[in-house]
Amino acid sequence: MAQQQDQLGALAPAVAHFQKVMTSYWDGLFLCYQVNDLPRTNNDLEHFFGTARHVERRTTGRKRASPTLVVRGSVRVVAAGASRILSVSATDLRPSDVTTWRALRQTLDYRHEGRRKQLRFRRDPQTYLASLEERLCRSGLPS
Repeated sequence: MAQQQDQLGALAPAVAHFQKVMTSYWDGLFLCYQVNDLPRTNNDLEHFFGTARHVERRTTGRKRASPTLVVRGSVRVVAAGASRILSVSATDLRPSDVTTWRALRQTLDYRHEGRRKQLRFRRDPQTYLASLEERLCRSGLPS
């Protein structure tokens, strides 16, 4: 486009603007053109996540998405999408890189603990806040 900009007449300023906008995008933003079977539009992505939500609701019997989808969604949605495309055996489920697997488990456990704390707070806010205050006071005192 830049090489033929002088032939575009009234559209030449649009090419300069287009180039300026495109250089502001980071590398990897449009991976859909390099990766086969990656959805190209938001509609495809919405369809993918909507299907995952629908399957989750059907398997759990819930009318809403499961709360664990928030905690473990990064793993569950990918697994649901992959299992529709590929046949997965028990040997495929064994982690190939244990260090990466442990790091993923740690992040999931961290998010799960956050959900547990929210539940404890909702059940009994006074007791939860009192225990937090006690731990804060105890940590501030020299031993």
